[in-house]
Amino acid sequence: MSDILGGKWKEECGVYGVFSHEEDVTTLTYLGLYALQHRGQESAGIAVTDGAWMDVSRGMGLVNEVFRHQVPHMENQHIAIGHVRYSTTGSSLLINTQPLIVNYAGGKISLAHNGNLTNAAEIRHQMEQNGTIFQTSIDTEVILNLIARSRKETIEDRLADSLLQVKGAYCVTLMTETKLIGARDPHGFRPLCLGKLENGWVLSSESCGLDVIGAEFVRDIEPGEMVVISDQGVESIHFAPKAKLSACIFEHIYFARPDSVIDGQSVHAARFMMGRILARESGYTGDIVISVPDSGTTAATGFSFESGIPFCEGLMKNRYIGRTFIQPTQKKRDTAVKLKLNAIRSAVEGKSVIMVDDSIVRGTTSGKIVKMLQAAGAKEVKMCVSSPPIGYPCYYGIDTSVRKELIAASKSVEEIRQYIGADALHFLSLEGLKAAMTAVDPSHMCYACFNSDYPIERGEVPDSAGKYVFEQRRPKG
Repeated sequence: MSDILGGKWKEECGVYGVFSHEEDVTTLTYLGLYALQHRGQESAGIAVTDGAWMDVSRGMGLVNEVFRHQVPHMENQHIAIGHVRYSTTGSSLLINTQPLIVNYAGGKISLAHNGNLTNAAEIRHQMEQNGTIFQTSIDTEVILNLIARSRKETIEDRLADSLLQVKGAYCVTLMTETKLIGARDPHGFRPLCLGKLENGWVLSSESCGLDVIGAEFVRDIEPGEMVVISDQGVESIHFAPKAKLSACIFEHIYFARPDSVIDGQSVHAARFMMGRILARESGYTGDIVISVPDSGTTAATGFSFESGIPFCEGLMKNRYIGRTFIQPTQKKRDTAVKLKLNAIRSAVEGKSVIMVDDSIVRGTTSGKIVKMLQAAGAKEVKMCVSSPPIGYPCYYGIDTSVRKELIAASKSVEEIRQYIGADALHFLSLEGLKAAMTAVDPSHMCYACFNSDYPIERGEVPDSAGKYVFEQRRPKG
């Protein structure tokens, strides 16, 4: 789910859904969102139906904060969908939280969305010219309006008709009074999987959302596929023609939980192999290997395994602080780093430290951490990154910012090393990254943020951030 305010690409999100006449679907959805909390920390919401009515409970904050007192409840509830959203700037508004619920000619529907629609602003502008009123500034509402305007008869056909008009990345969970529907874009940018309960079915952005409620993993939803879950069981509909498979590589580098399996690839196994290949490529020697917790930890253990250099905790993480990757201003990012991490002096003092992290986006966070280790007495700090340099923006739902803010867009590896103050710096090669994907075809992944090879046609990629702007905010003061 992408936010359009301010013209930036913001976040990963998490979607979830449960269908069961026997289980407490709302509580299961709550637990599933808890497992997907890493995908979104700005807001959370759950919508539920009893077959006649729908209700939604949404709020700003973490899952346990939004549902501190209770989750939404209905007698005879049998379908629920949920959503968690990543932190953004200029869009932290309750009205933008999901799932959204609307009434239209065919009844009631609720929708939750993860991804980014690259032509959403264009579609919205056309609709507004024809008198359509929008209540939010998110592209999810565009899908809902397309569904409502469709001339197709069934909700399945209406949804397919709508999704064929949008471009970009999306996974959606949709709920009617009687059906739970999940759909994945034809390129497979975003993950979505199907799970089985003893008396029901589950849709989740990641398989870890199935594990937490004891659901059995059935399979990943295929790119361009829609699954319709009802009292008649599960129906599969391939609504879109085959496209170039382009699953987001950043799911394996950073976003997904290590215990998830996406499209057959264990995230943990991929990150561990990235670390092993990093050790081979860099040839670095040192006294200890440490990670930038938590997203760099699995790769760091792989580096240690391959190199024989012992792994230890060198940085202590305050796990009550959210990710700094998406903090809206540099000042806030700097403060968040200090709140989030602290060097363990007894572990790093007098040592040659090899520090492993998953990526460098702007470079400021890495520089702060290097200085922190040096201040704690590290003899030298060699940094290894388990991804190639990020030199190009993502148009499919991840906040890698505008290109001018990406440090690798304007600096060489040596210049980045100097900027962050490390004694040495090595990025995993693109070939090494592909080799780490041991259970899937690496050609079925999207690497555009590293090499600008966008899977979607060039004409479908915005030329500037302005094309994303639904609403220009007035400056304060």
